[in-house]
Amino acid sequence: MDREWGSKPGSGGAATSQNEAIDRRERLRRLAMETIDLAKDPYFMRNHLGSYECKLCLTLHNNEGNYLAHTQGKRHQTNLAKRAAREAKDAPAQPQPNKRKVGPRKSVKIGRPGYTVTKQYDPDTKQHSFLFEIEYQEIEDNSKPRHRFMASYEQKIQAWDKNFQYLLFAADPYETIGFKIPSTEIDKSTDKFFSYWDPDKKSYVMQLYFKPRPPEANRQPAAPGTVPNGTEGPPGAPPRPPPHPQAPPPPPPHAPMGMPHRIPPPPMNGFQPPPPPPPIANGPPRSIPPPPPSAGAMANFTPGAPPPRPPMQGFPGPQQ
Repeated sequence: MDREWGSKPGSGGAATSQNEAIDRRERLRRLAMETIDLAKDPYFMRNHLGSYECKLCLTLHNNEGNYLAHTQGKRHQTNLAKRAAREAKDAPAQPQPNKRKVGPRKSVKIGRPGYTVTKQYDPDTKQHSFLFEIEYQEIEDNSKPRHRFMASYEQKIQAWDKNFQYLLFAADPYETIGFKIPSTEIDKSTDKFFSYWDPDKKSYVMQLYFKPRPPEANRQPAAPGTVPNGTEGPPGAPPRPPPHPQAPPPPPPHAPMGMPHRIPPPPMNGFQPPPPPPPIANGPPRSIPPPPPSAGAMANFTPGAPPPRPPMQGFPGPQQ
């Protein structure tokens, strides 16, 4: 017999609203266990009884899954929205800083400007100076050229050198130009360092003086025909004369006349002969005593005597 209502025979009964709520909470609990970290939840707390509490909603839960299912429910979400609205209302309004984004200005360059560089020297103060005159005939309206000093380490076009620096000039729509100048300290006094822009002639003038270098007190003058680093003189200079040979040292004051200076013989096989006796004034020189006898190979050596000749070897003569 077919039924017009209810479930079919052999199948499960129709789920009630209570069963649907239980199933929904179980699915939410499983999802929350996979995605939510309870260590970062400020409202999760475990009490002394071993159960879990929600500090926001003041509810008790038997396990972590029950608490996670509660966090996905309507009550917890409503309390979170109320707490956020109350904190936003109580917090004082802070003005946001107005940040202007200034990007690089893009303009079409028309080339390099014309310029004139004049080198000057003041004999009174012994200072070197430069005078730059740059022509900006096509400069934009209500704009003024700018200059900047740049160290050799900042640029990437040439190999860096600590003895030089660069002076840059820029004005739109011209390209930036730079001049390589010595890295000596610049005199920033008013009458020595100045720049002027003439809007009628559209010419930018700049003058700078370098401070004089202090004299080196301990520097010794270089020998003639040489440069300060000790190398040979410049090409074309006459060669330096060879040094004079040194004379032998004079004899001792009490040495007899006509006797050459005696040089002791070099040591042989580790044996050092005794030194010669000192000369005696107005008398003949003393003879050198023979060395003491020893068991070495030079035991019978006498200074000044010829070495012994080995015995003759040959056929024996007739017997007498």
